[in-house]
Amino acid sequence: MSSTYNILMYSHDTYGLGHIRRTMAIAKNLSAPGVSVLILTGSPIAGRFSIPYGVDFVRIPGMIKQSNTVYVPHSIKVNPQKALEIRQEIITATAKSFDPDLFIVDKVPVGLKGEVLPVLQWFKTSRPDTKVVLGLRDILDDSASTRAEWNDKNYFNVLDDLYSEIWIYGQEDFYNPIVEYGLPASISDKCIFTGYIPRQTPNRKITLKHLINGNGNGNSSSDNSKLIVVTAGGGGDGYHMLDTYLSMVEQTPDIPFKTYMVSGPFVPQDLQDSLAKRAKKAGVIFATFHKRLEKIMAAADLVVSMGGYNTVCEILSLKKPSLIIPRESPRLEQLIRARVLQSANLADYIKWDCLTASTLHEKILSMLEDSSEYEQSINEFSMTGFDVIRDRLSSFKGESVDA
Repeated sequence: MSSTYNILMYSHDTYGLGHIRRTMAIAKNLSAPGVSVLILTGSPIAGRFSIPYGVDFVRIPGMIKQSNTVYVPHSIKVNPQKALEIRQEIITATAKSFDPDLFIVDKVPVGLKGEVLPVLQWFKTSRPDTKVVLGLRDILDDSASTRAEWNDKNYFNVLDDLYSEIWIYGQEDFYNPIVEYGLPASISDKCIFTGYIPRQTPNRKITLKHLINGNGNGNSSSDNSKLIVVTAGGGGDGYHMLDTYLSMVEQTPDIPFKTYMVSGPFVPQDLQDSLAKRAKKAGVIFATFHKRLEKIMAAADLVVSMGGYNTVCEILSLKKPSLIIPRESPRLEQLIRARVLQSANLADYIKWDCLTASTLHEKILSMLEDSSEYEQSINEFSMTGFDVIRDRLSSFKGESVDA
């Protein structure tokens, strides 16, 4: 083992921004004097993020999910099996060379197509003192689908045999995957609910004027104008929401608020070009990506999103009212989360198949006029993720943890 405390993190990143954003946030929190964090990631845009001192990443070839079982290379011109072999070789070689004290796997217990399994088995046989942790977002999918997938892929045996702990990045009283997914006692005993993972917030108050200097949509150039921030996360599955939002703006003369739209970098290029052209004509500020999205959200009076885990964490960290438009395919995760958050008065939502320009306009105006029913709940909501994770790290390192 190294003289530093080495943490290796794995994020398969076949789709969207969620996994790498969560991994980067946790890595930044774990970074400290005497601690080195190395991230294994397939994200094609990992280098666009600000990497804190003490953290670095190894880029493995990216893969794109074409269906629940088919993955193809993102860029390199090799057959899918060869790409997976390259990924596995890089992962295995990096793990053995870095020789971590702690290995954190994001979401998929065996990695993409089982690529992490050899490393997990190596830790068990050759480095039994290494702590191996699976990190799970609060909601994966509906109960029946998740149970079927985990049984089919033998995840229960893997978790029982090869993992030290399971960190659930959510609240037990909101949604309990131990119950919903039928985790046996041998696995549930390893589960720790961390609470939601908070995000960095700007040190100073960000205003509309700071962002767009009065050049948003609407007629008013006053700094008192309301601002809606629209984000589709990675954007690969968010076109319906973005298209409907722009239709709402286009159909509403003298709309009484301004808009900053971040489509996400994975919107297909032809659709991205169309959205950008329409946004410019409608007076909507448009960007495909922003590495510090929290700065944009900090100026918002309302955030419209699809309700992905990481976007929700950013919104709640900034204590902003939000409207969620959750997709329902290929997973029900976002819809379940939207319902959970609505029941806790932390957000509101419109079902994907109920989204129209008129329903969106009506809901936004209502929330802008009075969001008091959400504000108290949001202000009282505690995000304990980093506190619990730091306590676990201190325990692993043999340090005393204050009660």
